[in-house]
Formats: sequence, structure tokens, C-alpha cells
Amino acid sequence: HLQPQLQYQSMRKHNVSTASSISEHEFSCHCCYDILVNPTTLTCGHNFCRHCLALWWESSHKNECPECREKWEGFPKINILLRDATDKLFSEVVQRRRAEIQANPKISRSLLAFQRYGDNLGRSRTNQHKGAGFFFSGVLSALTCVAVMVLVYHWSYGVVEQHDLLISKPVARWTPEEVVSWLEQLGPWAQLYREPFQQENVNGRLLLMLGDEELLKAPYSIENQAHRRAVLAELDRVKALGVKPPQNLWEYKAANAGKSLFLLYALKRSPRLTILYLYLFDYSETFLPFLHTCCPAIAHIDQEVESRFLETQWAEFLVKYCLLPYQLIAEFAWDWLAVHYWTSRFIIVNAMLLSVLEGCALWRLWTRARIRTLPHKMWNHLWKMLSQGFAFALLWPFVPQFVCNCLFYWALYFSPIINIDLVVQQLMHPETQAL
Repeated sequence: HLQPQLQYQSMRKHNVSTASSISEHEFSCHCCYDILVNPTTLTCGHNFCRHCLALWWESSHKNECPECREKWEGFPKINILLRDATDKLFSEVVQRRRAEIQANPKISRSLLAFQRYGDNLGRSRTNQHKGAGFFFSGVLSALTCVAVMVLVYHWSYGVVEQHDLLISKPVARWTPEEVVSWLEQLGPWAQLYREPFQQENVNGRLLLMLGDEELLKAPYSIENQAHRRAVLAELDRVKALGVKPPQNLWEYKAANAGKSLFLLYALKRSPRLTILYLYLFDYSETFLPFLHTCCPAIAHIDQEVESRFLETQWAEFLVKYCLLPYQLIAEFAWDWLAVHYWTSRFIIVNAMLLSVLEGCALWRLWTRARIRTLPHKMWNHLWKMLSQGFAFALLWPFVPQFVCNCLFYWALYFSPIINIDLVVQQLMHPETQAL
């Protein structure tokens, strides 16, 4: 039995050596004419060593085969099946050549540059094939940018409306036409009393002298008690401020340009900190109207249940403040829908998108078991917001008004378009970090 076994082993060795001698030419690179190391197959079918292809690409700056000059598609990848075959058949030669390649710094730099080129090519192709949503977002972005510039030009150089003058003009200097304009803005019911004010030629000084008795008697004859109280309440606000108080977004922006720009960006970046800032430093003028708008009071409250209702109102506000702060902004914009039709819709859509982005960020922290890093991230965010607010306060007096208008309308109308693209990226690629 020993002789047939020896004959079989000698025949097997002979076949292996014969196969090796035959296949050595088939497994050679067409650049270096040596055994393939990390063989890379091009679309034309030719195989080359990875480092040989990298050196050729770096010297020629062409994406074509070194042998047949046919351009390859995409980025060439290593042929795993061919690599395993060469590693098994020519293990000693492959190990020796790999050691030589690693010891050569020029080849290492070429391989690194070639791989970076492939990575950049892959990222660019991913961006180009995001789908119709990316193209649609780009078109909307361009259209919104044009619309913003038109709005900035209109409000910066257009005719200033009558009520825009009243928010900066002292009430004692109001003309009779301006008094009538102020009265008309109180509501549709004020049209009933427009004619008596015109006939009496009521100016700003005379308006400040009017009281409950004067409004009840002729020639004004405001017999409706609710209407008379509304006029007196608004007149008290005018007396306290000395000018007409802002009654819509554009009037508020004209009266408080820096504050409106700060609130617009701060509410978008950090709504909780901004609302806390309003509570601490702007309670009566801004925070209370915001609170009563987002968490409205009951229409009729008696004094006994007033304190209990306020507790309920505050509880509702705190729950929304902690969990859904952007919903508070959406509810506030919804209340102004009749006054600012399209602007309110932009704000509502942007608030919804920001809520989705915040939810995606929290979900990513939870799934990656990084929820413990949340306090550290919150502290970094607090420090970042404080530093940005301080920088804004320092640079604000030196920023031209036109630049401020551009930033204001950009954040108001262009930000939702950017957030649409971010939400699409989050839903299609959950691993992508939200900005």
C-alpha cells in the first residue's frame, strides 16, 4: 500500500508545480509584470496591482486603463476572488511584495491619494442621486431667495405705510388723519365711529384728553360699553408708551429691529433658553402675551377660580415648554394667521420641521447608547448660545439696516426650505447627523 501512495503524492506535486508554472503568467500585472498584489479589475476586464493603478492614475491624471486606454466607470475596487487565489498560489511572493510596498513611502502616498479620490467621488455621487426631493428643495431654495430679496427691496425702499409711522411718532404730534388710522386698526367695529372723529378733527393732543364721559356723550356717542372699554384700554396703552404700540409682526420689527432679529434666530436655535430669557427679562411686555396666546384663558372666569385656572395654564405651558417647545411657537403663529397669512404658515411649517429634527437627534442618541452625553451636549449648547448672544449684543450697533433686513427675511422664509432638506436627509439616511 505504501508504493501506490508515494506515486499519488509525486503525481500531485507534479500537477501543482505544473499548474503554478502555467498560471503564473495569467496572474501577473500588466504594469509591473509581477504577481498581482491586491488585484483591481477595471470595467474593460484588465487586472492590475492596486499600487500600480494608483501610480498610473497619479502620473497621468486619467481615469483610463493603462493597457487599452478605455475609461473606467465609477471607482475601481479590489477583486476579492482573484486576490484570494493569488494569496494561496503565490503566498511567498505576495508577502514579499506587500512588505516592499509598505516600505516605499511614494507608493503609500499614491495609494492614499487614490483612495481619497474614490471617497470624494462616492460622496459626490451620493449627493447627485438624492432624488427628486433634493432637486425640488433646490428649486424652492432659489425661488425663496428671490422672494426674500424682493421683500427686502420692497420694505427697505418702498412707501412707508401710515401705521408704520405711528409706532415711532409721539402721540401728541398725531394729525387727525393719523388718529383716524389708529382708530380703524382697533377692529371692524371701529368703522362705526370714524365719521365723528373726522368731523371733530381730533388730533393727537385732543385724543389724549378723551375719557369715558367724553366718549359716551355726543358727538362721539360710543354707547356700546364693550367698544368704549376697548377704545379706552388702547388709549391707555398709547398714553403709557407715548406712541402707538406694535400690533403685528412688521410693526414690532420696525419698533424693535434688533430684538425681533435676536428672537427670530434664538427661538429657532434654542426655544427653551429663549423663552426662559423672556420670562426673566421681558415678562410683562412679551412673555405674558406669548403665554396667554399659546395657553389661552377661559372666556369667563370668576375671581374664585382665577388662581386655580392660572395654575392649570402654567401646568399646560410647562409641559409644552419641556416636551414640545416648537409647538408653542406654532400655536402663537396660528393665532396670527388672519393678520399674517403666508408668514404664519412659514413659521408653523418651520416649527414642525424643527420638532422632527429635534426628535431625530434624540432618537439617534438613544439608539447609539449615547444618552448619557446629553447633559454635556446641553452645557455646550448653553455656552454656545450665551457666547453668540453676547457677540450679537456687541456687534448689533455696527450692522447696517439692510443687512439686518436680509438676515431677518432669510431666517423667516429661507430657513424652512433648508430644514425640509435636512428632514429628508434624516428620514432617508438616519445615520446622518442633523445640523
